[in-house]
Amino acid sequence: MAQSIAPPSSATPASGAAVPTTLPAKAILPWAVFFGLLMLVLLYFVGAEQGATSLISGTGVHEWVHDGRHLLGFPCH
Repeated sequence: MAQSIAPPSSATPASGAAVPTTLPAKAILPWAVFFGLLMLVLLYFVGAEQGATSLISGTGVHEWVHDGRHLLGFPCH
């Protein structure tokens, strides 16, 4: 009852086969810029929002990101 399985032919795709689509760079660029800026803002709050460069007074932001600060290797003590 063994059946031999022939490899699919690469010359012609099977009917109903998924065909990958390409995305133009112009479609990805706005999202890449948005997420890049978002990452820079998050990096600022985790790494530099304390002391002389603080935009928000108090220690709330520092305490909120304290463990993330240590996880990423930023000194805070």
